[in-house]
Amino acid sequence: MTEFELIAKLKPLLPTNDFVVTGAGDDCAVLELGAAGTQTLLKTDAVVEGIHFTADTDPERVGRKALARCLSDVAAMGGTPVAAVVTLALPKDHDPERVFAIYRGLGRLAAQHQVAVVGGETTTNPGCLLLSVAVVATVPRGRALLRSGARAGDALFVTGELGGSLSGKHLDFEPRLAEGRWLAASGLVHALMDVSDGIAGDLPHLLAASGRPDAPLGAELSKSAIPVSRAAKLRAREGDTAKPAIVAALTDGEDFELLFTVAPGDAVRLLDGWKAEFPSVPLSCIGKVVPRPGMFLRGEDGMRPLAAKGYEHFG
Repeated sequence: MTEFELIAKLKPLLPTNDFVVTGAGDDCAVLELGAAGTQTLLKTDAVVEGIHFTADTDPERVGRKALARCLSDVAAMGGTPVAAVVTLALPKDHDPERVFAIYRGLGRLAAQHQVAVVGGETTTNPGCLLLSVAVVATVPRGRALLRSGARAGDALFVTGELGGSLSGKHLDFEPRLAEGRWLAASGLVHALMDVSDGIAGDLPHLLAASGRPDAPLGAELSKSAIPVSRAAKLRAREGDTAKPAIVAALTDGEDFELLFTVAPGDAVRLLDGWKAEFPSVPLSCIGKVVPRPGMFLRGEDGMRPLAAKGYEHFG
C-alpha cells in the first residue's frame, strides 16, 4: 500500500466535530475556535534520520528543517505561525550536544518568525533520531488558501526554482510565509499548496482535491517554463544523478515552494504585483489546468503524458 493509499484508508477513521472547517487532506487543518476575525491552523510534520537527513548532517540545520517544514505548510494556507511544540525521539546512546544544537537551529528560525516554542515530549527511539513539530497558526476568517479551488483553464504558477534540493536547499530553504499571506490577501488565488514531493507528486493532489468524479481535472505543463534550479542543472551536467535536470525539477521534492492557480484573466495582474512586492523571488507560469484527467508535458516534440513520478515514502 502506498503512502497516499494508506492515507485514503485512514481518513474515514478520523473523528471530526463542529470546530473543524477543513480536516485531513490539506496542508493544514482549519479550525473555528471563536477568535475574533481569525481561524486557527494546525499542522504537524516530522523529520527522521536516514530519510530527511543523515547522521552527519549539521544538527542546527536538522532542527531548522524540522520547524521550517511546518512553516511551509502554514505559508501554503496564507497563515501566520504562533506557537510550536516539539516531540524528540532519541536513541539511548544519543549525544546531548547534538540535541542542544538541534534546538538552537530550531529556536533561531522560530525567533525569526516570532514563533513561541512552548513545550513538547521526549522519548526513546531505537536506532535513530526522530523530530516531530506541531505548529498552531492563525489566518483571517474565510481566507485560508486550500487545495480544492482550482478550475479548468486556470494558470498554474510556482515560486522559486525546482530540483536539486539535496545540494542543500532541503535544509536551508526559507518558508514562503510572507508570500503566502500576500497571495491570500490578493483574493486572486483559487488553489494553493506547497511543493514537498515534487511537482509531479504534488500537483495531482491539488487536481484531485479540486476536481469531481463527473468533472476531473488535469494539467498541461510547458517544459520550457519549468524553473529548473542551478543545482539540478549542475548535478545532471556533472553526472551526479541519472536524472535529466528537467526530471529532477519535477520529481526531486523538498523544494518547499508554493504551487497555485489563478484565473487566466488575473495572471498578468498577479505577476505584476508579485514582481513589485517580491522582486528577488522568481514566479513562473508553468502551464494550465485542463478539463481532463492526467498530467501532460509540452516539449519540442509536442504534448506527451508526464511519466515522471514524485517522491513516494513507501514506493
